[in-house]
Amino acid sequence: MSSKTNQDPKAFVAIKKRSRVPGVMITQTVEQLPPGKSTPDFTRKPIAVTVQEGKKTFFKAMVSGEPAPTVTWGRNKGEIDDPEKYKTRYDERAREHILEIININPDQADTYKCFATNEYGKAVCTTTLNVIAAGFRKKSQGGSQQEPQDFRSMLKKTVVVTRKKQLPPQKEGEIDPKLWELLISAPKKDYEKICLEFGVTDFRWMLKRLNQMKKERADEQAKVVEQLENVKQIEVKPNGKAEFGFDMQLWDPNSAVNLYKDGVMVPYADDENSKHSLRKKGTNYIFSIKDPQPEDAGFYQVDVEEANVLTTDFRVPAVEFVDKIKDAKAVESEDAVFQCVLSTPLNRITWSREDSSLEHGDKYEITVSEDKLTHTLRVKDCEIADKGAYYAIAGIASSRASLMVEEDPHGRKGRKGTKTIGHDNLSNQGLDKAKISKEKDDLEAVNRALAEKKAANTLGDAKDGGDGRDGLGAGDGSSGKIGDGSSDRDGDGTDGDDKNHLRSEEDDKDTKDDASKKKQSRTGHLVPDTALDRGVQFVSGLSDTNANIGERVEMSCKLSSETSEGHWYKNGKLLTNEDGVTIIKDGAFHRLIVDCCKKDDAAVYRFEAEGRKSEATLSIQDPPKMDPDALGNFTKPVIIKAGENAEWKLPFSGQAPMTIQWYKNDDELLPALNVKIETSDSESQLRLIKCQRKDSGEVKIKIKNEFGTTEAISKLIVLDKPTPPQGPVDIMESAVTSVEFKWKPPKDNGGCPIANYIIERQQVGRNKWTSLGEIPGNSPSFKDSDVDPGRRYCYRIRAKTAEGISDYLQTEDIPAGVLRYPGPPAVPKVVSAFKDCINLAWSPPCDTGGTKIVGYNLEKNKKGTNYWSLVNQKGPITDTKYAVKDVFEGAAYEFRVSAVNLSGAGDPSIPCDTVIARDPMKPPGKVTDLKLTSSNYMTFSLAWTKPKEVQGVEDEAQGYYVEIRPIESLEWTRCNTTPITLTSYTVLGLKAMATYWVRVIATNYGGDGEPQSFDNYIIAMPPPVKPRFKDRNMKTFVVVKSGNTVRLNINFEASPMPEIFWLKDGIPVPKHVTITNSDKGSQLLIPTSERTDTGIYTITVKNMVGQESFNVEIRVTDDPKPPGPVELEQNIPGTVTLSWTPSPDEKRDDRLHYMVSKRDSFKRTWRTVADNLFNNKFTVVNILPGRQYHFRVFAKNDMGLSPHSESPAFETKKEKEKFQVNRPEIKHRIFDSPPSFIVPLKRRTAPQGYECYMSCAIKGDPAPRVTWYWNNISLNTNTNYHITNVCGVCSLLILRVGPKDNGEYKVAIQNKLGTAESSMMLNVRE
Repeated sequence: MSSKTNQDPKAFVAIKKRSRVPGVMITQTVEQLPPGKSTPDFTRKPIAVTVQEGKKTFFKAMVSGEPAPTVTWGRNKGEIDDPEKYKTRYDERAREHILEIININPDQADTYKCFATNEYGKAVCTTTLNVIAAGFRKKSQGGSQQEPQDFRSMLKKTVVVTRKKQLPPQKEGEIDPKLWELLISAPKKDYEKICLEFGVTDFRWMLKRLNQMKKERADEQAKVVEQLENVKQIEVKPNGKAEFGFDMQLWDPNSAVNLYKDGVMVPYADDENSKHSLRKKGTNYIFSIKDPQPEDAGFYQVDVEEANVLTTDFRVPAVEFVDKIKDAKAVESEDAVFQCVLSTPLNRITWSREDSSLEHGDKYEITVSEDKLTHTLRVKDCEIADKGAYYAIAGIASSRASLMVEEDPHGRKGRKGTKTIGHDNLSNQGLDKAKISKEKDDLEAVNRALAEKKAANTLGDAKDGGDGRDGLGAGDGSSGKIGDGSSDRDGDGTDGDDKNHLRSEEDDKDTKDDASKKKQSRTGHLVPDTALDRGVQFVSGLSDTNANIGERVEMSCKLSSETSEGHWYKNGKLLTNEDGVTIIKDGAFHRLIVDCCKKDDAAVYRFEAEGRKSEATLSIQDPPKMDPDALGNFTKPVIIKAGENAEWKLPFSGQAPMTIQWYKNDDELLPALNVKIETSDSESQLRLIKCQRKDSGEVKIKIKNEFGTTEAISKLIVLDKPTPPQGPVDIMESAVTSVEFKWKPPKDNGGCPIANYIIERQQVGRNKWTSLGEIPGNSPSFKDSDVDPGRRYCYRIRAKTAEGISDYLQTEDIPAGVLRYPGPPAVPKVVSAFKDCINLAWSPPCDTGGTKIVGYNLEKNKKGTNYWSLVNQKGPITDTKYAVKDVFEGAAYEFRVSAVNLSGAGDPSIPCDTVIARDPMKPPGKVTDLKLTSSNYMTFSLAWTKPKEVQGVEDEAQGYYVEIRPIESLEWTRCNTTPITLTSYTVLGLKAMATYWVRVIATNYGGDGEPQSFDNYIIAMPPPVKPRFKDRNMKTFVVVKSGNTVRLNINFEASPMPEIFWLKDGIPVPKHVTITNSDKGSQLLIPTSERTDTGIYTITVKNMVGQESFNVEIRVTDDPKPPGPVELEQNIPGTVTLSWTPSPDEKRDDRLHYMVSKRDSFKRTWRTVADNLFNNKFTVVNILPGRQYHFRVFAKNDMGLSPHSESPAFETKKEKEKFQVNRPEIKHRIFDSPPSFIVPLKRRTAPQGYECYMSCAIKGDPAPRVTWYWNNISLNTNTNYHITNVCGVCSLLILRVGPKDNGEYKVAIQNKLGTAESSMMLNVRE
């Protein structure tokens, strides 16, 4: 079957077509496609990838088209013909075209194109490759003054991590892993706030696990971070930036500091104008996000090398201020209130001043209404210092107001007194305000006293308050905080309340009761920070240490001075090198080393230097230990005989209490009648009483105390006699003179190899058992040659090992000398036949009769007679083949064979098929013209032509076999057991829609010819019909108002019943879309449509013959809302520029555009002056003076026009002057001017598939020549662009933009005085 089309092959057109895959552009190069042919298209386009420098990547694409398209690749900024960098190939199994890019470098970051081309058209799509350079590293702090560093060593330390290991997903009923990460980095005061954001109202049960996780994280951080504190979660600041940070001191200043968002590395810079930046001052690190937007929300983490140091969650709720905070005014000692109302409920917002955030406390009261919409800040007891700007920040929205504080006209402002440096600390500790004013009177006297002490170099010792125990604040020599001799335990001194104070901060128990206790214990006076020089400081103090007995332990601290000396104390007692410790001073480092720890080394150790103290606790641990010699003996296997006792004993040492557990084969042993366990403080013993063979196995002891666990393993082997040999007994021979049989070895040999088998025999009918002796254990068989013919015997078999003799295995009765004839052999097979000889072969019988087969008897029967004659007259045939020569040419014979053993000949076999004594024929050839005449779901009919006879090569066919093979099977099945003589056949009993291979074989008595089969498989079904859509007028674009029902009915015809797939924008349709399929059509139903249902819906109908697809674009929209107010501006005489506020629907509807109409006072009718505007500005030309103009702007979408927004009236007065005729002086003036742009081109983004309009205004005399360029290619002669120039307003219109229109557009104007250019970038939004 062939088809022809009258088409000029040289004719070339360019018809743009839409692909069902977004981002693919198809160009058809012929006017009409021939039947069965198609243009190229992408079934899967390559996806954009981001890859690290030095790696390799792949772009993969799948294409379709008939004929199969040729795929090529390209890039925007270069070629890809270098085989060392780019490789292309085709994967036949996956049907993918692959572009492989090897050893990527940053220069290869580009936009790549994939082209699919055949003789009917071309398809093209683009993708991008992003390259990440080697990891991001912070700049060192030395600046240009620091010595140059070894760049190679820096590279070795660089850790390139572009993606963190993702947190596991939250499991149902469990805490979100993100919550744990946030709590680890957050201070305790923020626990409640963070948990509330994740819906957790009670977090107390989480604290135990959280403390363990914090400890593990601290151990991880300690590898790279020397000190980490003041961690602050992310907050939006009044300056509009989102900031988070911490104070951190690194072991290695060159360690890489990486920032991640949702597990992906984010590059940052030191420049505060960049999107993500890092500002570092000393040890303070502050990360900031400039101009945060909703897309900046995410899970941010900061890592040093591979250790996480901060985790924060940046959330940007969709919230606005319905009512912003207002300026407030207050008199001293009064309260000021700021209040705002939100559009969306929030648990909390951020209240802030210019330099810090505000927290709920004594000074500020922050409250939230029950509906979470109204948020209030109360500033209590206002002072002059409280005046200034206050901010309310919700998400990324903020509101600002000012507070004015006026002096109290009645003079009551002095009741609070003058604030000192210690004032805030006292307030935070809950001290009474009246006490502050009393204590501040003594400041001056205390200052003088401390200055005198400093001059005399007699800073107090512990008795004089130098350690801060009396709360005078001299513990650190500098702090002005009452009773706070040291704010850190490794700080500048030791306070008497040091540990309690730290514990209070750690556990966040700053309650009034605790404050009252501190108030009673601190009776000192206020001392300002400037009273004393700080002197030597602790850079790092001692830390609590755990050590095992016998191990070496080291405690160290670092001072700020390398010349300072110090002393070590153990439980208050001065230590020297004679006390069994080693004391080392290495510059500013001071170390105390205990080489071999003992129990009495556990104590509180303190280091003092110039009045500064740091102490830590050394805890000595004693985990369980085993003596090596005893452990070696314990691990040796214990071998005993059955019924004996097994015993293990193992001494141990370690700190009590200890838990000792014994196990056998992983099952714990408990005291019982046969299990005895005795345990003392230093030894444990296990005794197993009267062990049996089944008790063999692994024995384990586990010793455990609070410091660790240790185990030891031994093995128990119990020796016993073997189990009986295994049956059944197989009789190998039962002859007249001998009996031979075999058996299986015992299942369990009792732990020893089988040495011998003991054989006993009993003649059936007698009671006596006779020993026949022993045979080697490596051969479980026996032949008894001393038997009497006709008698029956029974045998016993025992296994013998070094541990004893097993029970016996008894055989059944075995006859000896009984006549047993063999069974019949297999049917004889005719190997070949000639006119004087017939060759036969057969197989031995399965049943030999218990003895050897000594030969065979072959018999023949001439067809038509009942007489069987023996062929082998001279004796049995010893082989399983024979040539029969006693035959007559042309006679038909049958043959049968019988086996002969020592007892005689057995029954004969079934006769073979009739064979004629004649020379063989040549098998026939292949049948011809094999064809399928009809088919349905159960049968199909075949017809063919008889093969031709070729003398001496192919003889005449005498019959035919029809064979079928299911496609999933490898075996052919004959449909007719006997040859048919007709040249047609109907195959029955097929499975509906099953697939079969079919062949026909011609045959004669010379054999079967070669099979003739179809080139393709046959499906059990009616004649196939390729899917085809019936309705030629199906809509490809449907507009539906939001809330209405969408119903698409697609009718088609196809055979067999096809598969139907619906896709929305290339992915399966959502669950709320109902699909109803039948054999003739399919229906898509959306009961209540929403804007999110907008998209391209594709139905694909596919069966075994082919497939067909159809696209319907559904746009769910609503009547557009009008644009905002219209403003008028006149830049050029004779023109007016309209600008308006966008319609609220512009963000939700990418097809929404605007239309402008005009009415003047002369014509009084409205006339459209512009349509299809996708921006919010338009310039109207030809404005005449003296006329009044009115303008209307409409928003327009697929549903129609919105109500209009009307502009104010516009009019330019026409000035009239008296007519005078003045003869002017004739002066020759030159008005020439070089070309220039009044309004240049502006950057534009247009949706794909719509019109795009770009314009500019120019001037120049003489009128300049205008040329438009796209990517430096002239467009003036390109008919695909509509170019106009009206009164100096140059415009270019693209009727339907696509990805190919992306690029730089430029206008060049030129006259004799010069040239000018203006350019812009056009981005096409998919």
